[in-house]
Amino acid sequence: MNWPIKKSLSGREVRLRLPHFLPFGVLALCVAGWLVAGEENAPPDLTVHEWGTFTAIAGKDGRAVEWTPLTGSNELPGFVEHFSYANFKAGLRGTIRMETPVMYFYSSGDVNVSVSVAFSKGVITEWYPHAARIQPGGILRNAVLSQLPADGSITWDDVAVSPNLEGEFPREDAANRYYAARQTSSTPLRVNTSAGEQREKFLFYRGVSAAPLPLSAEQTFDGKLVVKSLREEEIPALILFERRGERVGYSVARAPTDESALDPPELTGSVEALGGDLEEILVDQGLYPDEAHAMVDTWRDSWFEEGTRLIYIVPGGFIYNVLPLTINPSPAQMVRVFVGRLEIVTSATARTVETAIASNDQVALVLA
Repeated sequence: MNWPIKKSLSGREVRLRLPHFLPFGVLALCVAGWLVAGEENAPPDLTVHEWGTFTAIAGKDGRAVEWTPLTGSNELPGFVEHFSYANFKAGLRGTIRMETPVMYFYSSGDVNVSVSVAFSKGVITEWYPHAARIQPGGILRNAVLSQLPADGSITWDDVAVSPNLEGEFPREDAANRYYAARQTSSTPLRVNTSAGEQREKFLFYRGVSAAPLPLSAEQTFDGKLVVKSLREEEIPALILFERRGERVGYSVARAPTDESALDPPELTGSVEALGGDLEEILVDQGLYPDEAHAMVDTWRDSWFEEGTRLIYIVPGGFIYNVLPLTINPSPAQMVRVFVGRLEIVTSATARTVETAIASNDQVALVLA
């Protein structure tokens, strides 16, 4: 007769049938070997969470237009690494500015991982800690990103995730939004480089791409904003935000249809209320509460500044298509949540710009 043996492995029940003539000693060795193999093949005690922002500008047809998204001063701390030549952002035109994706790791024990991220029709421009490889590695001034021969990528070969890691993380005296992302319970990281050891609470990178957005947002003659999904995958949530001076308004669509018509919000809201609503949405998408708070705190001044914009949760399928991620060994759980920011040039914004140009009001031009 056969002996049925049941054993639960990672929540899954497995049944073995062994022949009745197998000696007991051999049987014990077989079962022990099977258990060891199961432990070796089980995923590590590792969870990975990531958040980031895709910023774009809507054209008259509602689709993202090509622009120069990386102009202006570099607001990142001096220890953040970037392309090794001066004015490395010059002439990089694209449709998406990818801002501060941060990747958190959680583990109760030490584990070493390798991480690789590619960016469809794009390049990685800044990062920390030190990366083993950045592709492409040459000069890209005035590059047409949509015509790159290969997608850009970044790779960290040996990242030590260590819950017992002690010591301070790099910091400069000046205040910087970069540091807000550290206010989580994530496990510290260590990367060994030729210049010494680098420590951080996350892996950080950013870049620019010419990839199309997963949606369009077009204004109608009566002031509505018609948002259309350009993919089969649903968009989890939409927020139409407007700010004029100290007056703020927003409206939230938590389960939008493939085509949603959003009315202009009444300017009777507050940034504090919107921040709370957005954190709740981010937690619903899988982030931990402290991660959601860190994300909103990082981008509060940018997301909620003067103007009109559509803030939306980027569909998960789009993230993995445009920004494929490989982690080895594979984590037991991985969550990636990106917020899209699509700037809308309303008639009010256009009038503000025209008035500022006529009066040479540089401050108003920056705010617009």
